[in-house]
Amino acid sequence: MPFHLRGQLLLRTGRRHYAKNISPKTRSSLPTIAKNPPYPKKHIQASSIELFVLVAGCVGWGAIAGLSLHSYLSEDDGGHFGSTSLSSVDLGWNTKPKPDMKKAMSLLRNLFPEEGKVITDPKSLKSYSETKFLAYIGSQDAQPHKVIVFPTTTEDVVKIVKVANNCNVPIVPRGSGTGLEGHSSNITDDNICVDLSNMNTILQINENDSDLVCQAGATWDDINHTLQDSGIKLFFPLDPAPGATIGGMMATSCSGTNAVRYGTARAEWFLSATVVLPSGEVIKTRRRAHKSSAGFDLTQLFIGSEGTLGIITEVAIRLAPLLPSTVAVAHFPNVENACSAVDALLKSQYGVHIQCVELADSIFMEALNHSLTSSGTATSYPASDSLFIKLQGDKDTLRDVSRVTKQILERHGSMKIQFANGNEEARTMWDHRKGALLAILGYIKDSEVWSTDVCVPVSNLPKLVRQVQEDAATMNVICPIVGHVGDGNFHAALIYRSKSEFKNVQELSKRIVERALTLDGTCTGEHGVGVGKRHYLAKELGDETVKVMRTIKRTIDPKDLMNPGKLYPPV
Repeated sequence: MPFHLRGQLLLRTGRRHYAKNISPKTRSSLPTIAKNPPYPKKHIQASSIELFVLVAGCVGWGAIAGLSLHSYLSEDDGGHFGSTSLSSVDLGWNTKPKPDMKKAMSLLRNLFPEEGKVITDPKSLKSYSETKFLAYIGSQDAQPHKVIVFPTTTEDVVKIVKVANNCNVPIVPRGSGTGLEGHSSNITDDNICVDLSNMNTILQINENDSDLVCQAGATWDDINHTLQDSGIKLFFPLDPAPGATIGGMMATSCSGTNAVRYGTARAEWFLSATVVLPSGEVIKTRRRAHKSSAGFDLTQLFIGSEGTLGIITEVAIRLAPLLPSTVAVAHFPNVENACSAVDALLKSQYGVHIQCVELADSIFMEALNHSLTSSGTATSYPASDSLFIKLQGDKDTLRDVSRVTKQILERHGSMKIQFANGNEEARTMWDHRKGALLAILGYIKDSEVWSTDVCVPVSNLPKLVRQVQEDAATMNVICPIVGHVGDGNFHAALIYRSKSEFKNVQELSKRIVERALTLDGTCTGEHGVGVGKRHYLAKELGDETVKVMRTIKRTIDPKDLMNPGKLYPPV
């Protein structure tokens, strides 16, 4: 299994879900709460006029050349980080200057002489570029980064960006490497990978305000464990892949299993962000207030920008009260029955107490049973289309919700329903759903996986899932499906073992997206666009919408230095 999967998925999964079992050594590696935040001093608070100029692109860009390292990295008397500004001549993407990779690497080594800060070792670089684990459109073109730098502060990121700007070298931001559409891959020749995983400090916990400020490399599950260990009855509800970083989650507009109750990244869970722009300037998109009508909401601009407009270094996030919960698993004869049960549940008087409701098709349940048997676990489930449901509320509420939930599930044809007996069993049952990817990876010997996700209006989900199941059977592709059925989003894991099977997988992946778009859906519900889905963007959003996106990109990043080849469709 590739290095980034072992380091970022398996180890993280093993240490997060059971706080009481965390060893002292592992506990010490969790994010620290800084008494003196390392970067409160020199943010640029963007005014309404500056933000309008930035987004509208009314100000040109000027040429910058011949700067020495000293002058290039020095601060001007206005508090800006260096002399590059948002008032220069648009160089145009067709006139990109030639990158000077040799000079960039030399400058980076001088700036970061500490061991492990700058990596150029070919073996280490290769481990960061491996795409065999999960294929996507364009994964075959990925190659090792030329250099990887590990900043620990916003100032470090500013220095890296200034070097890149000075040497015309593209930048690829990276969180923990859990992205599934090639967001942090290298599809250019020369580039600098900025790995933010060491920027994992929690800077402030504001319990009375129900929010928190952290560096972008902090992960959602580490944050929730830190809150739990501190005795704080709050949590961050967005829950994508274990080990996903806050910066990466914001950049890809993530969600997760809690979306049916708490919404997605665009539901104001991200209050503000500190961002290093391609020029090397630093902006803070908003203050920490939970509402504001002051000018453009630039926080939303960077949500879903996938590292193409700047590097997110710090984020203020909103927290939610942590409520007691329990878990139920119900099995159905088909997807239609399962989805109709969900619709009835969410529209019932107790629908607000449904925290999560997850669809798992019969093939995934087979993969899960195989995984449980292989690990020596006695638990097994019927291999039928199923729902994993998490209910929340106090003790009396959970009793009433469980009773009504059971009645609704049975009314819609559930063949078997199991409610967790206590918190420990509830955690175990939910881990069976959250560990879906690991179960799928171990299902077929010597196989590889192409993962994709789409989202459609909830009423169209049963039709889409049935179509995909039929397509997979016709094309002889093993295709486990798991999905956030409450909001119309599902994931398909397309398994292949040979080149001929891979061709079928490619075709099926394309067909899944096309079927979703036909049903008024989106090419990606939460994975993001990256490399793999950018060809669908114009079809989904329209040429004029994509044109506006490109205009913003060109205005903020005229050299196309920030994560080139991602998100925007090729011209």
